[in-house]
Amino acid sequence: MEEDKVKLFMAIQLKSGLLVLTIFLGWIASGSAQTLPPTSVASQQPQGQASASQSLTGPQPADPQSPGCISGTVVDQSGAVVAGAQIKLVRPDQSQNQQVVSTEGGQFFFANVPPGPFTLTITSSGFATQVSSGTLRAGDLQTIPQIVLDVATDITQVQVGVTAAEVAEDEVKVEEKQRVLGVVPNFYVTYDPHPVALSSKQKFNLAWKTVIDPFTFVVVAGASGVEQAQNHFVGYGQGTEGYAKRFGASYADTVAGVYIGGAILPSLLKQDPRYFYKGTGSTSSRALYAVANSVICKGDNGHWQPGYSNIIGSFAAGAISNIYYPAQDRNGASLTFENGAIALASTAVGNLLQEFLIKKLTPKVPHDAAKQ
Repeated sequence: MEEDKVKLFMAIQLKSGLLVLTIFLGWIASGSAQTLPPTSVASQQPQGQASASQSLTGPQPADPQSPGCISGTVVDQSGAVVAGAQIKLVRPDQSQNQQVVSTEGGQFFFANVPPGPFTLTITSSGFATQVSSGTLRAGDLQTIPQIVLDVATDITQVQVGVTAAEVAEDEVKVEEKQRVLGVVPNFYVTYDPHPVALSSKQKFNLAWKTVIDPFTFVVVAGASGVEQAQNHFVGYGQGTEGYAKRFGASYADTVAGVYIGGAILPSLLKQDPRYFYKGTGSTSSRALYAVANSVICKGDNGHWQPGYSNIIGSFAAGAISNIYYPAQDRNGASLTFENGAIALASTAVGNLLQEFLIKKLTPKVPHDAAKQ
């Protein structure tokens, strides 16, 4: 009996062990299945189809209308930076034009520039204009290759856009400052080797400035005093009344001569009433040139021609003087030719003085003329 109990106990223990082993193996099997990596959803998607997460986090393309920036440096031929250069940015459609000035380091910078083609025009005093073109991409910061400015070869380019009338006006302003010894007006001579023709308005203005100049009144007053002292034009008499008449007649001669020969006829005949200083050549050639300029002149077209303005003006002023001179001194044609001849001779003498002496005594002479 005891033996049967032992066998029964061992059988129960064996079944219990097998049951425990079976449970253990089942637990291991179920645990291994849980640790296997699940098949990802992404791996089950067809190739070429991006996941939702990738579409949210991937790189976005730039806006095709996003503005960019342009920068660069301006230098001269030696490599030195050019400060103060004007840089103008122009787009073909003219939608946005900008302009900046280069810094002390020669740099320039344009911000918020729309993408597309552009042109830079660079100007600076003393340098030739430079042009640079390119194309700006959206959102790009483009640095232009170093811009090298060449020295300007034609000095006249600084006057681009200035009219001939404006240049002539500048010449007249210079001439109106010309005074012998700083006192005697020397308006009707130009020391400019390439002067511009005067307009009619400028010719009349020059005549007006001459006849109202204080020195003109001094000269007329002195000449009238000499005439009274010599009792010239006796019909005027003596005393204050006689002097006033002589003064009036002399001043009328001056006004008539200046306006007719220096403004009216030059405007009608398109001739220049000024004396064109020569300053070069032999003494004899310059003297001949000066004397000849009493009967020849330059036309507004720049060509030499007979000086009808001065010749006719001199005799016309002499003819007009017959109106206000005393009756006994009105010799008609004789007085006309006498006064006309005196006026021409005075012009010739004045031109000789202009050519050889007056320039040296005139402080307000243009710099270009001083180098002749």
